[in-house]
Amino acid sequence: DADEMAHLMVDKFKENFSEAMKWRAKQLGMTIRQIVTLASLIEKETSSREERFLISSVFHNRLRIGMPLGCDPTIIYALKIIGKYTGKLGWNDLKIDSPYNTRLYRGLPPGPICNPGYASIEAALYPENTQYLYFVAKNPQSHYFSRTLDEHNWAVRKFIINR
Repeated sequence: DADEMAHLMVDKFKENFSEAMKWRAKQLGMTIRQIVTLASLIEKETSSREERFLISSVFHNRLRIGMPLGCDPTIIYALKIIGKYTGKLGWNDLKIDSPYNTRLYRGLPPGPICNPGYASIEAALYPENTQYLYFVAKNPQSHYFSRTLDEHNWAVRKFIINR
């Protein structure tokens, strides 16, 4: 049943989240819950193991400078909670007043938006060392990463608007 499944998942997490991982979370100034929350965002942004570390770097860089995370999967999660997700994000959806809307609210959302895998947890703990602040999907398998808003806007035009 659901309770048993939840207990199994928590037990498996405790078994796999090592002391070294706890130490690393503390070194980053983050709680285990914050790491799992960040990992859930990474999990929903990409299925590429390599890109997880780059996406993690973007989120860590944004958190460090107080910039909103701007993670669309958090908005999708908020819309699903209230039964209003239609399968595609529209401009009005981006304005939903929810603590999970990481375009409106700075910092991490209140909790995870999914059950992240080990690779996403690892990426949350060990982000790539970059200056990237932005990324946009080039296609379903990869992203374009950029340091400046001008470069990001160029990528949005190239990969999203003019597709």
